[in-house]
Amino acid sequence: MIRILFQKKWIKWPLITLGGFFFIFIIFYGSVYCGFWGKIPDKDELRSLKQAEATQVLDKDGRLIGKYFIYDRQPITFEDLPNHLINALIATEDIRFYEHNGVDNVSLLRVFFKTILLSDRSSGGGSTITLQLVKNIFGRNDYGVFSILVNKLKESIVAKRIEDIYTKEDILTQYFNTVPFPDNTYGIESAAQKFFNKSTKELTLSEASTLIGSLKANHSYNPRLFPERSQLRRDVVLRQMVKYKYITQNIADPVMNQNIVLDYQYFNHDLGLAPYFREEVKKELNKILKKHKKADSSSYDIYKDGLIIHTTLDYEMQSLAEKAMKEHLQNLQSIYEKEYGKKAPWNENSNLLDNALKQLPIYRKYQEQGLSENQINDSLSVKQEMELFEWKGNITKKVSKKDSVQHYLKFLNAGMIAIDPNDGAVRAYLGGIDYRYFKYDHVSQSKRQVGSTFKPFVYTAAIENGMKPCTYFPLKEVTYTNLKDWTPKNSSTEQDPYLNYNLETALSNSVNTIAVKVMGEVGITNVLDQIKKMGVNEELPEQPSIALGTAGIKIKELAGAYASYVNNSKGVQPFYITKIEDKRGNLIASFQPKTPNEVAFSDYTRQVMLEMMKSTVNKGTATRLRNTYGLKNEIAGKTGTTQDNKDGWFVGVTPKLVTVTWVGNDNYNIGFKTTKQGQGANSALPIFGKLYQKMNENPVFDPITKSSFEKTPDRVLDDLDCKPEKRDNFLKRLFSKKKKKKKFKKK
Repeated sequence: MIRILFQKKWIKWPLITLGGFFFIFIIFYGSVYCGFWGKIPDKDELRSLKQAEATQVLDKDGRLIGKYFIYDRQPITFEDLPNHLINALIATEDIRFYEHNGVDNVSLLRVFFKTILLSDRSSGGGSTITLQLVKNIFGRNDYGVFSILVNKLKESIVAKRIEDIYTKEDILTQYFNTVPFPDNTYGIESAAQKFFNKSTKELTLSEASTLIGSLKANHSYNPRLFPERSQLRRDVVLRQMVKYKYITQNIADPVMNQNIVLDYQYFNHDLGLAPYFREEVKKELNKILKKHKKADSSSYDIYKDGLIIHTTLDYEMQSLAEKAMKEHLQNLQSIYEKEYGKKAPWNENSNLLDNALKQLPIYRKYQEQGLSENQINDSLSVKQEMELFEWKGNITKKVSKKDSVQHYLKFLNAGMIAIDPNDGAVRAYLGGIDYRYFKYDHVSQSKRQVGSTFKPFVYTAAIENGMKPCTYFPLKEVTYTNLKDWTPKNSSTEQDPYLNYNLETALSNSVNTIAVKVMGEVGITNVLDQIKKMGVNEELPEQPSIALGTAGIKIKELAGAYASYVNNSKGVQPFYITKIEDKRGNLIASFQPKTPNEVAFSDYTRQVMLEMMKSTVNKGTATRLRNTYGLKNEIAGKTGTTQDNKDGWFVGVTPKLVTVTWVGNDNYNIGFKTTKQGQGANSALPIFGKLYQKMNENPVFDPITKSSFEKTPDRVLDDLDCKPEKRDNFLKRLFSKKKKKKKFKKK
């Protein structure tokens, strides 16, 4: 019979062709199975499955300070997965999940006959959850025209091996921990936190279906970007659950009538040491690794490739800095709130709250959806369980988004950086008070007015341009007629208008009127040129008010400029990474500090300025370092307070360390109620004081804490040897006005 059939050409040649294709496929499959197209993990390797090797971040001494895990995900256990989430996945992606062994042959046949032969795209795909898991873990390689076939065959082989080793629950858990969601989010826990601000086990049926629906096409069904399209896809998931009897139509209908409501935020539980620093290092890494490739020309992945990142951070110093900041801010926050009392701006000022709400992404989202102000207000007033930051211990209670925003409006924040002034190596880095709740980095992102910490730049330009340290200026206020009658004032209202200070006394006491007069003598252009030489690259306005620190400068740039006073008159650029190695210890890249070739000012100017800033600590605005904190270290420094007590600053300069601290409210409309609490000496200086107290107790820091400034040359001491102040004589007092008008000289 078979011989007769083969005698008929219309049967013979198709069978031979089919047999040939089958033979070629068997040979091709064998080449893949045997590793001709790349090694396939065996069962022993899969038993100890490591999805990726974490990148290690080390401090300057090789101590581990953090890791970058695969896709920055948050792994969870099977018990954390709600049933409706699992059911939504199975109903949508793999209804025969519990019946197949990794490859669903029934689905493959359906795809072949209905999708390929009959062009019925509604028949679904043949990819199983296990196959998708393999793709998530191992990715896909490029094999040219054979890529799809080779990758599919490799995935099917690995999928069957995984099914032999792991239970279905294990596979589901692995899948949910690795699957990619929209906005470059990996793992269900990260997605739940990002899109709905809740844990996976708290996801509602609607929310779970929304996330499962997005798996079909991460970008196209991103609920943040395409809410209507995402909602339609969510409803498809719900109908699949009804079809396969996971839920009833009565349950599905009310959910499908609801709009998707996001509570979108980049929220995660970034704990551990130096989270702001680690985030900044990550940003630097992404830039650096774009310029370096593996031996096979592929790109490095900081979440998979097990890189070793050597940084400049000092683990012990960072730990002490975080403790110092928390001790001070917890106490300061309490005083801050008590000083305002019940009439605090975050309670009384409705416009303040309204403006803060309008900055929220969810508010803009509601606007784009066409909701009215009343509807938006209603949505933002819905209460839900939420964990809120408090210094005495976080609290969990039912609050609305409005309540949450109002709660966080009251908090003071902080920023601090400590660098080695010789090269700019960052030893300690505080971007804020708690990275989990305050993601904004005040060291590298924020540009706040720097207040009186700008004044040393004015005096540096003056000395460098020939002004003598014993030049005297009167304290009296001056109204500058060519500046719209601008009248700079001093913080103290009771000052002798006939008194004159020399430069050292004026700087150490942070006298505003004299700082402006000195700038008038030396010229704004010379001051701006001077700070550029010191490494401040911000474009600052050519306005006399910058003498009082009205310009915004980043904390790290301020630290780099101040380093010039103990680094042979050269500013530095703070840096974080010294070298990057692969997981085997092979060097990928190394980095040297960037220091200018030319000095910013003469050594004479440097020594004069150091003496002036030592005076600030010993008998000026920073004396509480000596009186309150009992520090006997050799310290120079400068306090700073901005208008309306919005910002408090302190810059501490020691021979081996330059430290900048800042304290203020993230909302610039809220300052301290009084200068007593808001001045830099009270708000920012204590962080430095407490840090040095702790460092003094630890012998490991002796090279820093017991270091001494170089001997001051006699010439400098002689030029500073004059009375700190003098009064106008009788005739000058007789014919001078307590307050006079003049024009500001713009040079």
